[in-house]
Amino acid sequence: MDNIRNFCIIAHIDHGKSTLADRILELTGVLHTTANAQVLDSMALERERGITIKAKSVRMPYQSRSGQSYILNLIDTPGHVDFNYEVSRSLKACEGALLLVDAAQGVEAQTIANAYLAIDAGLEIIPVINKIDLPNAMIDECRLQLEDMLGLPAKDALLISAKDGTGVPNLLEAIVSRLPSPRGGVDEPLRCLIFDSYYDSYRGVIAHIRLFSGSLRRGDRIMIKSTSKVCEVDEVGYFLPQITPSDKLMAGEVGYVAATIRKAGDIHVGDCIISPDRPETAAIPGFRRSQPMVFCGIYPINSSDYSKLAAALEKFQLNDSSIVYEKESSAALGHGYRLGFLGMLHMEITLERLKREYGQELISTMPSVIYKVVTTRGETLMIDNPSRFPTAAYIDHIEEPIIRARIIVPNAFVGPCMELSESRRGTLVSMEHLDTRRALLTYDFPLAETVTGYYDKLKSVSRGYASMDYDLAGYRSSDLVKVDVLVKENQVDALSFITVRDSAIPKGRALIHKLRKLIPRHLFEIPLQAAIGGKVIARENIVPLRKDVLSKCYGGDITRKRKLLEKQKEGKKRMKMVGSVEVPQEAFMLLLKMEE
Repeated sequence: MDNIRNFCIIAHIDHGKSTLADRILELTGVLHTTANAQVLDSMALERERGITIKAKSVRMPYQSRSGQSYILNLIDTPGHVDFNYEVSRSLKACEGALLLVDAAQGVEAQTIANAYLAIDAGLEIIPVINKIDLPNAMIDECRLQLEDMLGLPAKDALLISAKDGTGVPNLLEAIVSRLPSPRGGVDEPLRCLIFDSYYDSYRGVIAHIRLFSGSLRRGDRIMIKSTSKVCEVDEVGYFLPQITPSDKLMAGEVGYVAATIRKAGDIHVGDCIISPDRPETAAIPGFRRSQPMVFCGIYPINSSDYSKLAAALEKFQLNDSSIVYEKESSAALGHGYRLGFLGMLHMEITLERLKREYGQELISTMPSVIYKVVTTRGETLMIDNPSRFPTAAYIDHIEEPIIRARIIVPNAFVGPCMELSESRRGTLVSMEHLDTRRALLTYDFPLAETVTGYYDKLKSVSRGYASMDYDLAGYRSSDLVKVDVLVKENQVDALSFITVRDSAIPKGRALIHKLRKLIPRHLFEIPLQAAIGGKVIARENIVPLRKDVLSKCYGGDITRKRKLLEKQKEGKKRMKMVGSVEVPQEAFMLLLKMEE
């Protein structure tokens, strides 16, 4: 165990984590020719978008300059704030972390957030300044920022270029000399942390584990601590980076275990594997549940695919334990699920993965946040779906979730960023100048405002230089109303939304105007209305299609024509009573585009 090092690479998005992982894989002889291919980003979506979505682990042999042999277990983590839960899980499986800083960008918002996560987890941190080969590298400024903003000694920072390999051999030496070895013994009772998992169609659930004590081999009986389910181990092994079977796993090692676990619900990320002979063994503490920030409803396009969607979600949750879901039904869309995500990018990636990896054809509703509704009876309701809101007469007040956002922005773009933030109901808490070039703005925002494209607009107004990180700061009372959409006097619950009273009328009008163009014309008139309670705040009509019933009347008495027109009028009246209107799928994503 003295010769094992478990570490992860943490950084802001696009600071070179996956490229550094490539260089380490090359130097340790695991892979020979990667050509900056970012090998650990193996998912098609990761390649397309150029971001890390899933944390990946790999085991590497390393011979130090002193001739000592080591085993390095590396976990490459995502950098975007929406995949923060992947990072926090990976930290639990490690003793040390490499904190990467881009020499051209400096310490950014997510660098600070990830550094604090590592400090809270009690990890040894090695600060690393990457991209020193760039002509605009600011090495001295980065050292100062590490010391001033994170309290890490500037002299300890290593200088590397992950792209061309400069300084990476020295970094490997620092990993074995500065990071601690795992604690725990092979003779102690079995304790494993499940920090990730996925579903294999042939072998069931494959769990990614870190052994804290004991050992594990094929044929052993294991027990899942939370469910007390006992099963037999089929296979254990390592990630090299492909899954590679081995004889056994020992305390301190990172690997995988395949057991006779066929049902996805029998195992959870953050759970502990123990020996059934020692059921009193304590679970590994400190693993927090994720807090969903954004909710949306998903429904199968074909209602007969509901059971397939249920199975897909159960398997998907094994691979991404930060999503939460529950059953939901809508009058307009039938049966589906309400999903909770960590942010808008997380929602976008999840829906795309469900379509690609599980073949699901889905309709998704407008993203919303969770509101705290206090009724006139003094009850407090937590509501994540506008259709579940009580009627206005029973509401005393509504509280909305507030986030504390930290925005790091170059001085030249402070004005546009503040203007954008104030237009989104942001309250400036503090403003600090980190150095001569950049400012740190701390804002309190309603979470609902950041759901509708705030991050994209922040990148636009700052020409891509601003970085943002946020935490949930609590709830605050606001003057909010629920806007209902009625199509032919029938409420379409999937189109309801919550907004501030001042912007309810313009938003309602904009939605109705766009809806009028989307819903096809029928043979009868279709009124579209937006209403707050019983008060209609916007209305437009879709004019009916009209058949020319007089085309066959060419001459004769006027009463013949009148008779045909009266007959048509009666038919239209009857059609209006019994006719139904189909709302097209595009309408349900309209609310996202209302800002444009």
